[in-house]
Amino acid sequence: MSYQALYRVWRPQRFDEIVGQAIITRTLKNALITKQISHAYLFTGPRGTGKTSAAKIFSKAVNCHYLKDGEPCNECETCKAINDGSLNDVIEIDAASNNGVEEIRDIRDKAKYAPTQADYKVYIIDEVHMLSTGAFNALLKTLEEPPANVIFILATTEPHKIPATIISRTQKFDFKRIKPKDILERMEYILQQKKVDYDDKALKLIAKAAEGGMRDALSILDQAMSYGDNQITYENALLVTGSVTNGLLTTYMDQVHQKDTKSALITIQKILDGGKDASRFVEDLTSYCQDILLYQQDPQMVEQMELGVVDEKFKTLSTEISDQDIYQMINELNDISNSLRYTAHPDVYLEVLTVKITHLDEQTAVASRPAPQPVQTSPEVDSRIEKLTSQVAQLQQEIEQLRKAPTTGSESPSAPAVAAPKSIEAKPVNAHVEIAKIYPILGSATRQQLNQFKEVWPDLMNSLSVTQRAVMHVSKPVAASADGVIVAFDYSFLYQKAQGDTELKDALGNNLDRIVGKAPQIVFVPENQWPDIRSEYLKNHKDQIAGGGKQEVDDPDPKAHPNDDENKKPVVKKAEELFGKEILDIKND
Repeated sequence: MSYQALYRVWRPQRFDEIVGQAIITRTLKNALITKQISHAYLFTGPRGTGKTSAAKIFSKAVNCHYLKDGEPCNECETCKAINDGSLNDVIEIDAASNNGVEEIRDIRDKAKYAPTQADYKVYIIDEVHMLSTGAFNALLKTLEEPPANVIFILATTEPHKIPATIISRTQKFDFKRIKPKDILERMEYILQQKKVDYDDKALKLIAKAAEGGMRDALSILDQAMSYGDNQITYENALLVTGSVTNGLLTTYMDQVHQKDTKSALITIQKILDGGKDASRFVEDLTSYCQDILLYQQDPQMVEQMELGVVDEKFKTLSTEISDQDIYQMINELNDISNSLRYTAHPDVYLEVLTVKITHLDEQTAVASRPAPQPVQTSPEVDSRIEKLTSQVAQLQQEIEQLRKAPTTGSESPSAPAVAAPKSIEAKPVNAHVEIAKIYPILGSATRQQLNQFKEVWPDLMNSLSVTQRAVMHVSKPVAASADGVIVAFDYSFLYQKAQGDTELKDALGNNLDRIVGKAPQIVFVPENQWPDIRSEYLKNHKDQIAGGGKQEVDDPDPKAHPNDDENKKPVVKKAEELFGKEILDIKND
């Protein structure tokens, strides 16, 4: 088979050819120039961002005798042998299929022998998170006391599955998602070298569809070239990626905003008749909503991120639609996205979605009605109105006093319970919460620590980027200890976005370290699940909390001392210590 895929032919052979990872390549080149080479490296990051390519280039550079500015020459016998995979001293292992203890023990035994041709024996273990626990233990001793002239390079897309004992013995490099602009420039360079005609809009669409992976972008580009007979057109790129045109998305969003259900349903039918994938449409629409939110905060950033495809209709729409409407739309889109995975009738779900998001806020129509004209009234009616207004004001004042009154066990049964108005919140999304990380923080949480984080929270938000603030602006700390802080999100979809954003977590940790002098563990929870988590913790640890407190003494009249700390149950005292007195809701089992 003579033809090779683009991502194989144009695989980087030098550090300078790796796209979008300038900090990492600069660090590795400096280490090679200054001879400060570590015995073990850990390359982490999403797929197609250059981890394995960087490992192979590093294995060449560390063994190349004609190194120039930290770059391998790619012309000596050693470099050529590594390029064609014939050098026995550079061993690449797929941990997905060689994840047992015996395979790792074999590596450990062979690593003791000196390299035969090169200066260093380099082991590249790809997808290292697939190793079993026994295999990790077998590898641990070798990483702790490595033989001379042996280098291990571990690559993975899921670093959280790697034991901390392994990570602590390596130099860790986090490969980031590649910006669409950088992907676009690389594709333009490749097509110019191949002398292939292309449409700028098509490459921009492919760069966005790649979702930060250079390999994915080249695979889509390869497919588009095959479909278009070595010509890249916008229509072909739309067909290959299954994306919807930016114009159709803008039209659909405008119809939804105008509550024009009929026109929006016609647009949906047009999209489906064009052979577009329903799941892809939902993803594109979610991304479009995100762009509107970000554009309202920083227009220039979105124009750069979207590679100049922001048009006048988009700008107009972003000024008319509110962020609350966008939040509700994204929640509905998230629900539909989960449902589309298991249905054979996506058109039904998209039509239901359209009806729902065009009727999200019926109050808007009421608020937009013209104000009624004043009615001429008699003096008797005016006097009656003034009397009723005074009574309403008095009742409101009494209700406010009842709300502010402290909650006690002797509350009068005849007093009417005032129901606090429920806040309008988007439909919660089922999200996985890291209970194993939350409970240790609650075990040593104090009100003093929580107050400290609340005081610095505005400064922490100001230190984040615009994109990160857009995610975190509806969050707040709800519990904290000396080693950790629990942050609750008002909207579940923002919680899910923050949960998967490693850069955001790093930024929060680094800025907290700068502001308060320490970097505590940060755990996210959805606001709608936090009360249940808190209650469950107090319930499960009731015996432990009671055992750690004073022995309870029967009080013949406990109501006489409602605020006496000696009469409080240990569970209640612990709850006050964790969350404060003003937010307690004490209920008897």
